[in-house]
Amino acid sequence: MSVNLTLLTVMGALYACGIYLLLERSLTRVLLGLMLLTNATNLLILTTGGYAGLAPFFNKDTAAGDYNDPLPQALILTSIVISFAVTAFMLGMIYRTWVLARQDEIQDDAEDRRVAETPSFDAEDDAEIPVETSEFPLVARSGPDDEAGTDDEDTVQAGARRIPAADAAAEEQPGSRNTSPDQEGGSK
Repeated sequence: MSVNLTLLTVMGALYACGIYLLLERSLTRVLLGLMLLTNATNLLILTTGGYAGLAPFFNKDTAAGDYNDPLPQALILTSIVISFAVTAFMLGMIYRTWVLARQDEIQDDAEDRRVAETPSFDAEDDAEIPVETSEFPLVARSGPDDEAGTDDEDTVQAGARRIPAADAAAEEQPGSRNTSPDQEGGSK
């Protein structure tokens, strides 16, 4: 199968102009860019279907390779319907912005500028959480002087966490409830 260079050149020019127009701030140019992109995509789907063949009707006398593939035609028809709907939607948006603001260009909003200038570092999300304020009081952090193989006498290794030995003994007893003094304060 040979490639049709004319269709490839037209397709490349349509994609290039469509992307260029799509990046503009004018809604009319964005609409024209979308229309060029959909037409270029329709040409791409058309070229993937191969050369023209017989109509895709079944006949016992014709070999299967002589028929035209109906799938690209169905995809192009679907693409035309979708591009028509997007074009109608964009025309509605263009009309509404013209009625409200009497301009076609999209302006920068003050909030957009503020968000663009905000650094990606979020102090709240990236903050270190101290151990005493953690919601998991039984999890003990190992310090830099702790070694992986040594356990203190007052801590026990339980799975992936280190807990005090008294709490570990309470967890092993069935039916026992491990409560801290500050949790018991609400039941008095």
